[in-house]
Parts: sequence; structure tokens; C-alpha cells
Amino acid sequence: MSRSEEIPEEAGTPVSAGIYHLDANDPHQELVDRSGLSGADVEQISELMAALGRLREAEERLSEASLRYMKLNQSDMRALHYLIVCANHGVIATPGAIASRLHISTASTTKLLDRLERAGHVTRHAHPSDRRALAIGITPETHAAAMKTVGRQQAKRFLAAARLTPAERETVMRFLDDMAREIEVTDEAWAASGT
Repeated sequence: MSRSEEIPEEAGTPVSAGIYHLDANDPHQELVDRSGLSGADVEQISELMAALGRLREAEERLSEASLRYMKLNQSDMRALHYLIVCANHGVIATPGAIASRLHISTASTTKLLDRLERAGHVTRHAHPSDRRALAIGITPETHAAAMKTVGRQQAKRFLAAARLTPAERETVMRFLDDMAREIEVTDEAWAASGT
């Protein structure tokens, strides 16, 4: 167990399981029925959950460093990433497409684009084929800065994937897609509360 996975001890009571260990999170099997799993299975699955936790923490650190470096917020960074992908594919990005991609309102998109334009990150021009629309582009300076820093670091994920065999990649993809389906918030009443 790595130090980041250890649970701090309180009042002299030792806690031997990591924060992602199934027994630490569900000691009475209220959430996960483990009747078909061996002790070794539970240990390995808990180690897998810890590995996912380490990945999530590394992604959060990278995201925070990216935001500080670029002096932007999360939505700004997502918009710039979208604009880079559009530029790489010769696709004209519009405010509507950005709003759709980021799942934000048109008013929020306008504010976002105003902020990015003032900071010198994006340009707005008349759309070449739709007089009612604007074409949004990332400035060459911002594109280059993002690619040389954040983009280069993010691309290292592909190196890890390249070290897997094709069969291993299929297994990982199946696992990640299955996990995404399992945790997707659909009709849970608690998820709709407060809206």
C-alpha cells in the first residue's frame, strides 16, 4: 500500500486497509456482494481501484498545473482543446458547436469567448459559408504553447497504451467502458435532488 492510499489512524485505532480497499468502504457488504469472490480477488480488485485512484489523482495534478500555467479555468481549457482538434482537422468551430461540446448555454459561451479573446487565446471571424455564424479559431501562440506543454504531457498516456499488447488494450477498453456504464447516473432520484 502506498503512502497516498493509507488511511490516517485516529484515537489509536489502526486502519490497515487503503482508502480504496473494498473492505474499508463496504465492510458489511451493503454495496457489493462478495460471495462469489475469493479473498485474493477482493485484494486484487482493491489494488485495481487504488490504481484508478492514482490515475485520477495524477490527472487532477496535471489539470491543476495546466490551469495555472495557462491562467485559465476548466471550461476555457476544454474550449481550447476543442479548438485545437478542430484546427487539426480543418473544421470550422462555431460558438454553437463549442456550447454543444462543453454542454453550456449560449450566454455562457459568449462570456467564455469574450474572456478568451481578451486574453489573446482565440479569434472570431465571419464564417466563410454561413453569414449568420462566426468562425472561432485558436491563436497560433496559444496553440503552440498548449501543444508544447500541456499537450505534450497529456500525450504520454499514449505511451502507456502503446506498451500494452492489442489483447491487453481490448481488455482495458472493455473494462473502462463497462465501468463507465456501471457508474453512469441515469434515473437515480438522489442525483436529481437540488436541481
